[in-house]
Amino acid sequence: MQSIVLLMWLAWCTEQDIRKRQITDSLTLGVATCALVWLFATGRTWIGADASDAGWALAIVMLLTLPGYMLGRFAADDVKLLGALALATSHQYVLGTFIGAGVAVVFWLLGRKRLWTLLNPKLKKRLQQMTEDLGDRQPFAPYLLVGFLLTAVWID
Repeated sequence: MQSIVLLMWLAWCTEQDIRKRQITDSLTLGVATCALVWLFATGRTWIGADASDAGWALAIVMLLTLPGYMLGRFAADDVKLLGALALATSHQYVLGTFIGAGVAVVFWLLGRKRLWTLLNPKLKKRLQQMTEDLGDRQPFAPYLLVGFLLTAVWID
């Protein structure tokens, strides 16, 4: 049940990231705050892992994302999203989400030209317009959603 709530949250973040190329702080910091309150109140993460697992997960997120943020490869909202996910889950979920997101990126890069030829012309036109309006920044939340989904299926 908890994984479903996290999936819905990640789907909402993905929709915002695709549409606006930005995730609002109320989604990322709000969930992080709720996860911290839950963690302090129960001593466990939202999915039931020990508090130490959340600490390790947050350390892993910072280790993996802060260098990318400093080099301009990650946006601040991606770092906050992953931080909130770490506080709500465990190091296993965080590492699995990163690995799954990496696999999703590779599959997207290898298959996007073939997929593009299969799309409806109206959808193609809409996606091209949206891409031109929002610039070069690519959304990362969709890959994280896929990574989390793969991890939840694998672990649960």
